Amino acid sequence: MNPIRFDGRVAVVTGAGGGLGRAHALLLASRGAAVVVNDLGGSVGGTGGDAAAANAVVREIESAGGRALASFDDIATPEGAQRLIDAAIQTFGRIDVLINNAGILRDKTLHKMTPADFEAVVRVHLLGSTWCSRAVLPVMQQQQYGRIVMTTSAAGLYGNFGQSNYGAAKLGLVGLMNTLKHEGAKFGVRINTIAPVALTRMTEGLPFSRLLGEASPERVAAGVAFLASEACELTGQILVAGAGYFSTVRLVEGQGVHAPADEVSPEYVAAHWAQIADAEGARPFDSATDALLGAFGPGAPA
Repeated sequence: MNPIRFDGRVAVVTGAGGGLGRAHALLLASRGAAVVVNDLGGSVGGTGGDAAAANAVVREIESAGGRALASFDDIATPEGAQRLIDAAIQTFGRIDVLINNAGILRDKTLHKMTPADFEAVVRVHLLGSTWCSRAVLPVMQQQQYGRIVMTTSAAGLYGNFGQSNYGAAKLGLVGLMNTLKHEGAKFGVRINTIAPVALTRMTEGLPFSRLLGEASPERVAAGVAFLASEACELTGQILVAGAGYFSTVRLVEGQGVHAPADEVSPEYVAAHWAQIADAEGARPFDSATDALLGAFGPGAPA
């Protein structure tokens, strides 16, 4: 296979001042991309700010002979996201790749969590990715080319105690991808999602962090670079990546049961639960329309 390169390409990476985002930015730059390094430099909880983190990554890229621009725009607002994309265009003339990586944590069980803490996490992860994607899509559509990578998590895909805000935002990103993959398809824009497993400052305090000794951010970045490349014509994929392990996650629907019209009742659902929940023969669907046709289309029992 030919080496995956980004010569002449421009990438925007949010949350790129450290951890996963830094690894993504450095790898893309090492393979030829000009990179916009966006980071507020705040705490894991999203407080404070410092330009040092983004500037340090820019210096790393430039010292290796690459091109980079630091950005301190707050992507959790539509205005900040637009400024980020505008700065990339003004500096480099185009945008080929958007890596939506920025995030914060404010963990607590839901009944102990303040509304402000719930909303702050959703605002950065979900709305930040939404506003950046919204700002960049017209650029990519005009170019007839683009790659967007969302960042989900096992906490979103499967749930995790004390992370209702984070989990809701992270699964929301999968829903965002599933719609944008249709909106971008005819313009050559591919949208995929990474589910990283890595030891970073966001995961080091979690109970399972001791299992992540070999899970460096660089091992995740390899998967992101593929999804962000011209070599990837896939769209709507969820790629798990960490410690050299790669796998895809898919939402599937079982074959289910069709109740006769005169038997539809709560009791019918209870009595047939084993069949309803049977995963044998489960299949994925590419869109809501496909799912409806699969369950209720021609050939389905009346």
